[in-house]
Amino acid sequence: MTWHIDVDRSVCIGSGICAGTAPELFRLEGERARAVQEDIEPQEGALDVADSCPALAITITEGTEVLAPRD
Repeated sequence: MTWHIDVDRSVCIGSGICAGTAPELFRLEGERARAVQEDIEPQEGALDVADSCPALAITITEGTEVLAPRD
C-alpha cells in the first residue's frame, strides 16, 4: 500500500526543515512547503520529517490510518 502526504499550507510556517531533510519528498514553493508527490512508497524518513515539522503541518496516512505525526 502507498502512503499519502498532506501538507497543510495554511499551518505551514515555511521553516524548510522538510525540504532540507528530504528534498526528494518536499520542496518550498513560495513561503510554504509542498509534497513533491502526494503518494509515496512507505519509507521511515517521511515519518521522521512529519514528526520534526515545528508547525505539525505534515500528515502521513495509509488509507484512513494516520501514521505521522506520531505522539
